[in-house]
Formats: sequence, structure tokens, C-alpha cells
Amino acid sequence: MTHYHLPKNITDILNTNQRSDDNTFQELIRQADYVPPNIELLIDAISALGMGKNILLKGPTGAGKTKFAETLSNLFRQPMFSINCSVDLDAESLMGFKTLAYQENKQVIEFVPGPVTSAMRDGTFLYIDEVNMAKPETLPLINGVLDYRRTVTNPFTNEIITAKEGFNVIAAINEGYVGTVPLNEALKNRFVVIDVPYLEGEQLKELIQTNTKLTDETIIDLFVTLSKDLVRAVSQGKLAEDAASIRALLDACDLSVLIPPKRAILRAIVDKLDEEREQEFVKNVAETLF
Repeated sequence: MTHYHLPKNITDILNTNQRSDDNTFQELIRQADYVPPNIELLIDAISALGMGKNILLKGPTGAGKTKFAETLSNLFRQPMFSINCSVDLDAESLMGFKTLAYQENKQVIEFVPGPVTSAMRDGTFLYIDEVNMAKPETLPLINGVLDYRRTVTNPFTNEIITAKEGFNVIAAINEGYVGTVPLNEALKNRFVVIDVPYLEGEQLKELIQTNTKLTDETIIDLFVTLSKDLVRAVSQGKLAEDAASIRALLDACDLSVLIPPKRAILRAIVDKLDEEREQEFVKNVAETLF
């Protein structure tokens, strides 16, 4: 677990809000291994969640938004149910579904709760990944979940569910991707927005050292420089965001333990890019470093 140097008032928020007397869904609490570019990101997220507010993590792909959410789950000792949004997301994916079951040799209809229903009933965190990938008509179903009402009517059972204390929503978006749609104002206004940038410099070096098998400090420094060059190219519009994904960079670091770094970069980063121009750009950057 990563140790964070948090101010006393933020530690007090965690101590006050931590789930301590319930062992249910413990398998849904992940590791706290997110390395924030600056500690204020973590402080602001903890502050918002401690006040019962929903947070929206906004940033490029591979910047660590899911790791960020998992770390918050760990710090609050709160299990976290997850939803991965897509155009196929429907009410059943959110709320649950009816199925046939047997009780005392009799066939009955049972309702199997979905992630929204489970998180609300148990007072846990709910993580909605790539929330702007969902169809615009799907998410309004949970508008009431996200505001002061903290309630939803289950369309399959007509049950009105009110969230138990401890329930909070963390959502994440990658903006500008194919298949995404802008969040409408009604939905966006239900969140406190936290911009999650790429890791750089010493923080990225620490992440490589703690999350990959690469130990050669010289090679690690070169990968940190590679990432800096790719992030700059993305900001200048020369590359798609995928090229600067920290997740892909960590894969390349792992592979470089067994194969040459340039080939590791080819497999983990270059071959994922669609445009030949972008592929050549990344290969040229790698050639100058390795």
C-alpha cells in the first residue's frame, strides 16, 4: 500500500467516515497504490467524498483514474461496485434483473440486484467508468441517485430505494473519444470535477519502480523521458492521447526486462496507434533515447 502524507483534518475525515464494523464485500476493496501528481488531488477528493458529494475524475486515458478511485475506496475502507459504460448499457446493467429460482421445490421469480441497487442498499461506493460512453437516455434513470434525494425507483420491482449512509458515486470520463457524448449539464452539475493529469518526473519514476519489474535506474529514467516527450507531443496535437497512456508505458517497462526496450515500446505503445504517421513519430522518439 502507498503511504500518503495527509493533513490532520483530512486524516480525521477518513477516520470519521471509514467503514469499520462490517466485513461484507471486503473483496471489493482494492489496493491503495495510486501515485498522485500532487497531493492536493487526493485531499480534494477525500474532502468531497467526506461531505457526501459525488466526484467526477476527468482526464486522458491511462492517467490512473481507476487506480485513483480504487485508492479512495481503500482509504475509506469502502467496498466499491463498478459499472463500465458502453452503448449497450441498459437499465438491467444498472439496477439488476429478474430470474427464475426455486424455493421449497416451487418455481419463483427472484430479483438479482445490479451494482446501483447493491451499492445503495449496502452504503458502499459506486464507480461509473467512462460515464460519457453511455447512451444519453440511460443515465437519467439514476439522476435521483446522484442528487440530495439519494433515491431511485427500481423499474423492475417498483421498489423505491433510498441509499444507506456511506453511499457515494465516483465517475470517470475520457473526453473527445469516439463513441463518447458530452455530459448534459443536469448530470455534470451533480458532481465535483477533479482533473487527473498524466504522471511525470519523480512521481512517474516512483510508479515504475513500485508497479513494474524494471529495476535498471538508467532505463527507468529513459522511460520517464520518453513519457515526457509523448505527453508534450499529445499537448501539441501531434499524437493521440493513447500514445501517452501511463498504462501502456508500464507495460513497456515490464516487457523491457526480457526484450529490448525499443521492441517493448513497439509492442506496448506503437502497435496500438492507428495512424502510420503517429507510429513513426513514437518510433523516432524511442530511437533517440534507446
